[in-house]
This record gives sequence, structure tokens and C-alpha cells, in this order.
Amino acid sequence: MKYSSDVVQQAYAELDQRRQDAISEQAMHVDRIQKEYPQIYEVYHHITNTSHRLADAVFSKSHASSSASEAVDKIKQDNLASQKKLEQMLVACGFPKDYLRVKYHCPSCSDTGIYNGNRCKCVTELLNKYNVLELNKQCKIKLHSFAEFDLGYYPEVITYNGAKINCRERMEQNLKFCMDYVKDFSPLSCGIFMLGGTGLGKTFLSSCIAKSLIEKGVNVAFDSIQNYLRQIEKEHFGKTDGDTLETLLGAELLILDDLGCEFSSQFNTSTIYNTLNSRCNMSLPTIVSSNLDISALTERYDQRIVSRLIGTLHTLRFVGEDIRQIKMRKGIYD
Repeated sequence: MKYSSDVVQQAYAELDQRRQDAISEQAMHVDRIQKEYPQIYEVYHHITNTSHRLADAVFSKSHASSSASEAVDKIKQDNLASQKKLEQMLVACGFPKDYLRVKYHCPSCSDTGIYNGNRCKCVTELLNKYNVLELNKQCKIKLHSFAEFDLGYYPEVITYNGAKINCRERMEQNLKFCMDYVKDFSPLSCGIFMLGGTGLGKTFLSSCIAKSLIEKGVNVAFDSIQNYLRQIEKEHFGKTDGDTLETLLGAELLILDDLGCEFSSQFNTSTIYNTLNSRCNMSLPTIVSSNLDISALTERYDQRIVSRLIGTLHTLRFVGEDIRQIKMRKGIYD
């Protein structure tokens, strides 16, 4: 996957900061032990000199090869015993047994970015994180918090398809579902299909989910499906650089807003299916919102797309009156 120079620079800058933070934290721990617990520090210092003692044993001219080997074994045994003693002393004084070790963010590569001669997984995660952040800068949708969602705009009861529906209760359930979704979010979370007319809060609640999870450090890609498709098409036909599709496929959570607003074409239909199907196969959660009802979706899209939307995503049906129209009548513009 291609990454811009800015994305690469930001990813490796964070990696370097992680390493420096881990080393600085360990240095502070050592400094504290040296000042407050000299007996513990003496053992720690003895352990840190192991490599020097090994070098002396191996390269000293006064040792024959057999005696050098015995000296090395003795030093190794002494080192293991000293490490055990150090851990016991730390625990006895109320510290974790690994208090004096460097605690790297990534134990695989020790925050170097290299594991077994290849780029470590932690670097790929950082690159994807900053790639999504770069992509999200193009999003014009305002992010909101759940506290801003006003159930007062929804009537108690409405008539829908000839039947009376407890509108506010339904929307309260939708709000609770989305809040719980954020609270319990994991890579194994379900996807969501938000279905309902214009101005009922689908984009608003999607933005609440996006904002809350981004603040928790989740890699969220969020924009209208129309904007994504436009960018993917430009890249596909060589009109601009980038790999938006790959970024969307790799995001921890992908939110596609306003399905049905995009231009209808074979390329767009194929891209939509590829995105939904690929993420479903990788068990990655996707949130899709649409103003179209099931019959309109069936008329507009390939059955495979409708099947993915209805069959693999948890459906939330939005009901009520167009809140944008209500606000306009009240002279509220936001």
C-alpha cells in the first residue's frame, strides 16, 4: 500500500516518541531506586555489568579456553540469581518486579519498527492510523457528541405505513444502542445499517459514534459514500495519487454515510460491493446509512449488495419527522 511522505513521517515520529518515552520512564525509575533504595540499586548495577564481566572472561589472556568457558557459565548463573534477587527485593518494597525494565509499547520490536528483518506490525498500524486521519481531513461532516442528540424533536407517536409507532421510544432505543456500541466496541463488533427518511438523525448518530471512538483511539474512517467513490474513481483512473479503497478496507471501523446519493454506475456498484464484501469477509465492522427503504434499495442495487446490508449488518430503523425542516420552521440553523 502507498503512503504519503507526511503519513510515513508522522507514523515514525510517533514510533520514535514511544521509544523515547519508554526509555525516559525507565531512567526515572532507576534514578528513584538509586536515591531511595541503594541496596536494590547495587544489585541492579551488578546485573547491568554482566556484559562487561562476560567480555573480560572471554577475551582475557589470563584464561585458558576451558577456564574461560567455566567463568562464562558461572557469570550466567550469577546473573540469573541476581535477577531473581532483584525481583524479590522490588516486590518486597512494593514495586512491580519489572519496575526497572524498559517497558516498550511494542514488545515484538522494542519500538524499533523492525521485527525479524521486516517492518513490524506496529508500524503498519501507525501508518494506517495516520492514513485514515489524512483521509478524514477531507470529510465535511461535523462530528457531534451523544449529549447533543435531542429526543425532543421526535413525537411520541407517529403513523407509519398505516400503523401507529412509538416514535420517541424507538429513537431512544436507537440512541442507547449506539451509546452501548461505543462503550463495548471491539474489532468483533457488529456492523450497523441505519435506515430511514431524510433528516431523522442517521448522520448525526453516525458522527457521534465516530467522534467517541476516535477519542478512544479507534481507527475510524468516516465520510459520505459519494465522496469516497469520487476519490476512489480518480485514483483508479490515474487522475490523482493515493489508495483510498485500501485505506477503507483496513480501517478498524468504516462509516459510509448516505448510501443512495452517489451517481449510479457500474464502477460505483462494483466498488460498493467490493468494500462491503471484503470487510465482511475480514470480520471488520462497517456502518452504513441510507434514506432509501428496502424496496428502493432492491430496485437500485445488485441483490448481493442488499443481501450484505440486510443479512450481515444490525438494522436500526429511524422514524419521525424531518428534523432539518422542524429547525428551519423554528429559525434554527446549525
